[in-house]
Amino acid sequence: MKTRFDESLLNIVVCPKTHTHLVLDKKNHELISKTAGLAYPIRDGVPILIIDQAREVQDNS
Repeated sequence: MKTRFDESLLNIVVCPKTHTHLVLDKKNHELISKTAGLAYPIRDGVPILIIDQAREVQDNS
């Protein structure tokens, strides 16, 4: 069972690459930076905000 991410952190955490807001992807358990096109994993409830640990994503909006 994964530890739940505290969504109130979305008010203070930003993308380390672009310094823009992140969006929670509950399905994939990631924080998405639409500006950077990166998805940062959440492990044991902790966002891993390391650029080298992020995966690239396509913006489908």
